[in-house]
Amino acid sequence: MTTKPTHRIGILGSGNIFGRYVTGLARYPELEIVRVADIDVARAEQAAAEHDIPAWGDDAELYADDSVDIVVNLTPPVHHARTITTALEAGKHVYVEKPLGTTVEEGRAVLEAAARSGRLLGSAPDTFLGSASQTLRKAVDGGLIGTPIGASAFISHSKAETWHPDPTFLFQQGGGPVMDMGPYYVAILVNALGPIRTITAASRIGAPHRTVTAPSRTVDSIEVTVPTHASAVLTFASGAIGTALMSFDIWDTDLPRMELYGTEGTLSLPNPNNFDGDVRLRRHGDAEWTVLEPAVELFGAVDTREQHQRGLGVRDLADAIEGGRHRATAGFAFHVLEALCAVEDASQQGRLIHLTSTCERPQPRFSA
Repeated sequence: MTTKPTHRIGILGSGNIFGRYVTGLARYPELEIVRVADIDVARAEQAAAEHDIPAWGDDAELYADDSVDIVVNLTPPVHHARTITTALEAGKHVYVEKPLGTTVEEGRAVLEAAARSGRLLGSAPDTFLGSASQTLRKAVDGGLIGTPIGASAFISHSKAETWHPDPTFLFQQGGGPVMDMGPYYVAILVNALGPIRTITAASRIGAPHRTVTAPSRTVDSIEVTVPTHASAVLTFASGAIGTALMSFDIWDTDLPRMELYGTEGTLSLPNPNNFDGDVRLRRHGDAEWTVLEPAVELFGAVDTREQHQRGLGVRDLADAIEGGRHRATAGFAFHVLEALCAVEDASQQGRLIHLTSTCERPQPRFSA
């Protein structure tokens, strides 16, 4: 058996999602976390001690560490463009949390920085690489619902005020339901149906002030500066039409997460924020739904905290460095980012937005 080369990882940002990456990456022996960096060096030191990471410090020390070849960027979205570019210029490959940037202009800038650097840039979300989305893709490609006609996606409240110590960033530029949760859903739709051609939308701010009730909160209230309720219509280049409801104002609902509709049947998907779960098929005339066999191995146990771990996209990047397929690419993430930015633009301008970018559907992880 051939042993995979070890890639040494430095994580930039030790906030709320940091532990999910540390735990998720631990399943891959070829990915070794050797440094953690944070603007708050004391927090980086604490994170290193808690997770037995040998080195810590500020961001400059991470960029200067020649032993680090992959930077996993977990900074808030407003810092993504600057920190991605600096890491690439320091000779590192980069995997960044979603979104790729907060604007289309930032997204283009980091694509250009990656091209200049000769390094690979990958981006979350990576849940489209999980068994649920791959099973959906296999069912669509296999014609189980005939020709895809449409899709619906429903994003309701994550109730971050009740569990996140400081969810302020979720209600400012780079946040909101569109930019925070939208990437998971849109990435899965693009993986299944191909690139998006046009978008129209309407949006608004729901409650302009949010009270934070998380037991470990560091802030008590939030001023909302981005829309928290949006409805969009997405027309795909294939001709399929998708509708998306994205809201931080819907606290309770019986809506499904995502469904795809075709000339011969319907597919129902579990939470796109997770890697795994039942994908159900009901063909026209069927008396009941059928749960499809997963197309690839499960990332973790369904309905457990394993589904909140991250790391599959970092492994995807590491495989690509070694010459393998790169699926969670920056180009794919940029198309998703442009689509999400178009939701706000279409709402503000009251017109149909034609996307300037396109992308190839990522290669599936299952055998054809």
